[in-house]
Amino acid sequence: MCTGACSKFIAIPLYVMAAVSIICNIMLFFPGFDTTYAAEDREGEQRLTQEVKYMAGLIGGGILVLIPAIHIHLTSANGCCCHVESDSTVCASTQMFLSIGFAALGVVGAVYSLSVAALGLANGPTCLWSNEFNTSPEWGTPFNSSGGSYLTDKEQWSWCLIPENVVEFNVGLFSTLLVAACVELALCLIQMVNGLFGCICGTCGKEVRAENAKGHNLFGFCHCFISQIYTNQCLIKEQIFDPEWDLYILLKYFHFQK
Repeated sequence: MCTGACSKFIAIPLYVMAAVSIICNIMLFFPGFDTTYAAEDREGEQRLTQEVKYMAGLIGGGILVLIPAIHIHLTSANGCCCHVESDSTVCASTQMFLSIGFAALGVVGAVYSLSVAALGLANGPTCLWSNEFNTSPEWGTPFNSSGGSYLTDKEQWSWCLIPENVVEFNVGLFSTLLVAACVELALCLIQMVNGLFGCICGTCGKEVRAENAKGHNLFGFCHCFISQIYTNQCLIKEQIFDPEWDLYILLKYFHFQK
């Protein structure tokens, strides 16, 4: 199994889910696809649902997930052993270790987005509402104390008069945000496990490493691993497939062990 390839398949869905979260959060600022309410809320009037202002989809499910997605994608594109950047060599196993930390950041963002989306669904939207117990329309959150029971009682949705169809609007977008956050959370947790295996075992299986080693000497094949143990970094550079350099590293390693 190639943990590097697995990272690539994890990164791509994360891009999609992050984009979905950002779009949902932006749309929630314009209930009924009308900019009037956002403008009035900016002037101090309570017109937008409070949970929308937490920007969980933009910050949590968006930016905090997009950052690890980019790093995970770059890690999967760096090859199976090492890559050279600015004349310095960085082992893929180190990058896989870093991906664990970035994936943890994604977990935090996904949990934040999931929590706010669930809260937004439970409390319901802010709207101009009235019912048989409140005959005078007023702006507020009529389902705030319902514990989410309004979700299964569509007759209550008619309490909201303005913005038009705001309940359907909020339920649809917050539900999408909730699902996206769940997917992001699952993918980031998988990447943490995948990164751990990649850090310990390397980013590619034996078949891939053998394929990459064709046409090169055996010492060059294991050079990255040996030099990383001895120097804590891959001393590959131009001598990666130099037999004399490989022999030197092996001798220095065994000498160090003594």
